[in-house]
Parts: sequence; C-alpha cells; structure tokens
Amino acid sequence: MPEIPTNTPGGGGDKLPPPIHSGLYGCCPRCGAKTLFRSYIAFADRCPNCGLDFSAFNVGDGPVVFLTLGIGTLITILALWVEFTFEPSFLVHALLWIPLSLLATVLMLRIAKGLLIALEFRNKASEGRIAPDE
Repeated sequence: MPEIPTNTPGGGGDKLPPPIHSGLYGCCPRCGAKTLFRSYIAFADRCPNCGLDFSAFNVGDGPVVFLTLGIGTLITILALWVEFTFEPSFLVHALLWIPLSLLATVLMLRIAKGLLIALEFRNKASEGRIAPDE
C-alpha cells in the first residue's frame, strides 16, 4: 500500500485531508484550511495558510462534462417517468426540468472541481512528457 504524502515538504507531519473535503468544504488539499475557492466555483490563486499555488493545477472542463452527462441522464429518466405517469403539458416539463438541470449542475460543480484538484495534488498528476531519445 503506498504511503500517503504528508503536508510538509520534509515528509513529516500530519496526513493530507481527505480529497472529498476539498470539494465539500473548499479545503486546501495540502493543509486542510478552507481557502480553496475565492468565489462559489472560482479557485483562489494560492492558499494563504500553506502557500500552495492552485493555479498550477489544471482542472479544465472535466467536471462539467461528467456532471452534465450524469445529471442529464438522471433528469431524462425523471422526465420520462413524470410524462408517462402524470402526462403534464410541455410547459410543465420546461418549467420543471430546465431549472432543475441548471441548479443541480452548478451546485455539484464546486464539489467536483474541489475533488478533482485534491486528487491531482494527492496523485502528483501533471501533464504528460515524452522523454527525448538518447
């Protein structure tokens, strides 16, 4: 079993906070301080507590794609169930599912982005490099 990295450069000290805390509570993946986000879904530039540079991580659009597909599937299943059970008008579907889809995606986006940045930090993920031929 690999050893979990610690939050100090020398290797001693406390263990890293669980990755889910970065998403749920906005905790820094190194020190656990609630400094990951500067607004609801925008990352801070760095952690004022431990100095970890958050701009070095590349979360990109990965969380949005998975959330859109997952939530879209769930909303589609629910919309079909409502249609076949209650047979409401199209307007009821539009007023119900469009706001619900947007709200669920935006609410889950913070958790997904925080989790992804914590996993990048924990696994030391970086851009792939091709070694030069010797």
